[in-house]
Amino acid sequence: MKPITILLAEDHVVVREGFRRLLELEEDLQIVGEAQDGRQAVSLAKALVPDVILMDIAMPRLNGLEATRQIIKNLPTIKVIILSAHNDDAYVTTAIQSGAMGFLLKQTSSQDVCHAIRDVWRGKTYFDPAISRRYNRLHPPFAGRGGMLRKEPSLLTSREIEVLQLIAEGKANKETATELGISIKTVEKHRQHIMEKLDIHDTAGLTRYAITAGIIESSVQVTIL
Repeated sequence: MKPITILLAEDHVVVREGFRRLLELEEDLQIVGEAQDGRQAVSLAKALVPDVILMDIAMPRLNGLEATRQIIKNLPTIKVIILSAHNDDAYVTTAIQSGAMGFLLKQTSSQDVCHAIRDVWRGKTYFDPAISRRYNRLHPPFAGRGGMLRKEPSLLTSREIEVLQLIAEGKANKETATELGISIKTVEKHRQHIMEKLDIHDTAGLTRYAITAGIIESSVQVTIL
């Protein structure tokens, strides 16, 4: 039987190597590529079209949630499982809205990781049991893309989310422009639109929003003086 092909997107080398060693032990699972940031994950997804992507939620250049959104939009057959060190409801909600079929904590067992991959490949959802129970209680009904779960529209466009992440990471307008390949003037326009849409008019507030919305994890936030 053809193995389930997997793209592993994780910016920490040690964590990525750990997942690779784990998955290489399974005969029906095959890693076909590794990405160390969200932009590379999007690029490799297009080139390799894997069955499943294990996607870290917090990565440089483009976070895993927005990378997931972009991948699913263009390649809807790919199944994505979000990996996170945190189980905050905001992260889970945003992961679902982004099109993810699963959400795993990084400390989960190897058995659960493999189970999750096989389940989402079959079109099912797989969420950490504690997350699933809590989310079902707070936001019923709970389902994945196969069950057409409730999906709320995002206030921000895909590009605005990319700009917001870089703002929250402490990037100046010039750095953001270089990273995204756009002009500084365009960055400033995006920044203004973001502030108007969210009714937030300072960098510290935008950073807090990005954390709350699951665009970045609190562990990667910058200190705003």
